Amino acid sequence: MPRRNAEAAERGDDVLDAERFKEGLREHARGLAAAGAAGPSARVPTCPEWTLRDLVGHVGQAHRWTSHLIRTGGTDVLNELPRTTPDSPADWPGWLRDGAAELIGAFEAKPDGSVDHPLLGTWPTVMWLRRMAHETAVHHADGARTAGTPFAMAPDLAADAIDEFLGLITSVTAAAHKPELAELRGTGETLCLRPAEPSLPGWLITRTPDGPVWEGGARDADMTITGPVQDLLLVFARRLAPDDAAEVKVTGDASLLDHWLARTAV
Repeated sequence: MPRRNAEAAERGDDVLDAERFKEGLREHARGLAAAGAAGPSARVPTCPEWTLRDLVGHVGQAHRWTSHLIRTGGTDVLNELPRTTPDSPADWPGWLRDGAAELIGAFEAKPDGSVDHPLLGTWPTVMWLRRMAHETAVHHADGARTAGTPFAMAPDLAADAIDEFLGLITSVTAAAHKPELAELRGTGETLCLRPAEPSLPGWLITRTPDGPVWEGGARDADMTITGPVQDLLLVFARRLAPDDAAEVKVTGDASLLDHWLARTAV
């Protein structure tokens, strides 16, 4: 299988359709809202500088900010979004639902539009819907961990989130935005993500002198991590330590995984 073409990914080729992203966005916004039972001041273990109020505020404001991007077609770079959140967790479900609905409505008004971003380039609006669906899902995992409640993500969405994550990490502008990514250059070292689900082909990352590249499919590699695709996503998003996941197995040179995770923190 050929290496993934970053330009094709930015156009929205070979990704799930918009309806699936809308479903995922709504589902995981509801899931995050349910974590409010832990209380607004609860610390988020996977985002230790944040309280649960901060986490919910970040996601709700991200939905509204992205709606603005889609409506206006462009943006400046923001280092941090405001985290204005309703005072009572009882109001969080409606607030998150409204933000997700606003984003979906903005997309539906411009399904064939595009957004110009100084770092990410020109993306079709569906790619921003995708970005927020996966952002919301990962932060739902953060909220569930905080509240001690179950988290589940459908395999098709988790696999697409890995696709998106690898596309962002290996884009030509990524190292300029996050200098640590330049340290992922290599001399042919390979990392394989092998999902337990038979329907999913997996991923192979190769560290080249110009930077990492990736392709679909699993084969022998210097390091292989195997497990349910949801767990693979959470490991690569640094929400789950491989040693803490009973169904995850790392074989080969585990230092390659440690090196990758240390330089891709987001």
